[in-house]
Amino acid sequence: MRIVDAISRDKNIDKESVLVDLETAMLSAIRKAYGQERDAQVTIDRLSGDITAAVDGQAVSMADLGRIAAQTAKQVMIQKIREAERGSILEEYEDKKGTIVTGTVSRFEGGTLVVNLGRTEGFLPRSQQIPGEAHQPGERIRAMVLEVREAPHAVKIILSRAHPDFIRRLFELEVPEVAERIIELRALAREAGYRTKVAVTSIDTKVDAVGACVGVRGSRIKNIVEELGGEKIDIVRWNESSQILIGNALKPAEIQDIALCFELGRATVVVPEDQLSLAIGKRGQNVRLAARLTGWDIDILTPKEYNKGLDRLAATLRTIEGIEEMVAEKITLLGLINVMDVEEVGVEPLMKELGLTPELAERVVATCAAEAKKVQAEMEADKAAAAAAAAAEAEAASAAAESGESVGLIESIGESSGEAPEAVGAAAGPSGESGAGGGIEAIGDEKAPVIEAT
Repeated sequence: MRIVDAISRDKNIDKESVLVDLETAMLSAIRKAYGQERDAQVTIDRLSGDITAAVDGQAVSMADLGRIAAQTAKQVMIQKIREAERGSILEEYEDKKGTIVTGTVSRFEGGTLVVNLGRTEGFLPRSQQIPGEAHQPGERIRAMVLEVREAPHAVKIILSRAHPDFIRRLFELEVPEVAERIIELRALAREAGYRTKVAVTSIDTKVDAVGACVGVRGSRIKNIVEELGGEKIDIVRWNESSQILIGNALKPAEIQDIALCFELGRATVVVPEDQLSLAIGKRGQNVRLAARLTGWDIDILTPKEYNKGLDRLAATLRTIEGIEEMVAEKITLLGLINVMDVEEVGVEPLMKELGLTPELAERVVATCAAEAKKVQAEMEADKAAAAAAAAAEAEAASAAAESGESVGLIESIGESSGEAPEAVGAAAGPSGESGAGGGIEAIGDEKAPVIEAT
């Protein structure tokens, strides 16, 4: 019974299940020895561990069954215990789905990292690894249980370090207020290995959500950043107002104005010229994460671009008969900041929100659509002109570089001949003076083939 207790404890299998599996294995052994058609019974006493076996009502000894029957009992017993262990592991990790587990890097299979979790192994696919991270066999690693699959002969546990919920679980581990639900992570946007934005709020007015997540001198957030291999984390304050939330999400850039268009789900953000690159971020990362965090499509414009669109829209609306100044202002208050927005939003919002007649609304949309085509053509022309100017500038720079290389070559020739650069320059010119010829002869003594080629 001590062996049964040890198997039950090590494999995390119910003791009764182990005893039932042993009885099944012994029953298979008896039928192997006496025939499948015989009436066989095996019972194990739950207290003493004594085994009672009978065939057709006659008691038999398990020791008399022979080697082949014993081998059959062993195989059945191993199979049954493995099945029970697999079911136990499946049940255990189904409950752990979405939580963080700790393991040891075992080996690599292609791009997949195999992690030893103790009773079983977990698989960390390349797609769920943080880009740029490198792990070595034997290294301790933390990951989130993403998925648990029941394979034919094993339980496959898929781990993740790149999933956004991995950040949530790390905050729960490092920030007690998050685990206790005093602070809530309302929204999260992540580009694994590069940057994460988290919007937090507190249900307790005495607890500062951002300060609690950062910790004293950044101690709490520093632990999370180190676990992620240096990934940057922006913690912003959540607000029910979309305008305030978008402004917080785009920090540290300074925002001048935000126009929301609910019909298009678009936010137009106006920032000073010197804040434009900061608001957009490296390769558009800052504005992309802010858009995901807030759920709005975000356009970043400078005041000049913003005013240009508004002026063009206002001028277009003034040409439409029946559109008063007040109606034009209401159209801009809908978040429509240029003629292309009016074309995109269509007739319905103008009728519903502004009370325009169907005929007038259609005329507004049609006029703005025609003007939008002109704007598009102008933009394409400006883009082509800019591309041509850039190509000309690049060509001029290339020509200047080649000219510089030629001058450098002439100067090096002059230095090797012992003549002044001016004399060599004259030699390179079309006049063919005797001083120039002397310079060429001096070099020709050493490198005649090169000079001839030149």
